[in-house]
Amino acid sequence: MECKVKWIEGGMSILAETGSNHAILMDGPPEAGGRNMAPRPMELLLAGTGGCTAFDVVMILQKSRQAVTGCEVSLKAERAETEPKVFTKIHFHFVVTGKNLKPEAVARAITLSKEKYCSASIMLGATAEITHDFEIVHVA
Repeated sequence: MECKVKWIEGGMSILAETGSNHAILMDGPPEAGGRNMAPRPMELLLAGTGGCTAFDVVMILQKSRQAVTGCEVSLKAERAETEPKVFTKIHFHFVVTGKNLKPEAVARAITLSKEKYCSASIMLGATAEITHDFEIVHVA
């Protein structure tokens, strides 16, 4: 995996170009010299972690022959007060939508993501207490 990150002169905008040829803009708040034009790097780290675990949960449910039609993850994180301001707590709230979803299958998918598959949340778990809960929305 590769990524190239470049500071854009004249502020605090940063452009990342991924190995899969995608561009991501990041920026800082005005009080740090940014123009507030894009997400902060730590916001992207949190978003990427949510994307990683949502991907896992959907894949596991599909492989378990569960009729999943949606998966949303809301993440709430706390950071250390002093530098480095690492994440210290992250709570994941899953809303999984589908037809006749079994709660035990959803719980298992989330646990497998947390403990085995989601490299992002497993890595962040080195500094952060990670918790999860979920709800199921049944559709006809």
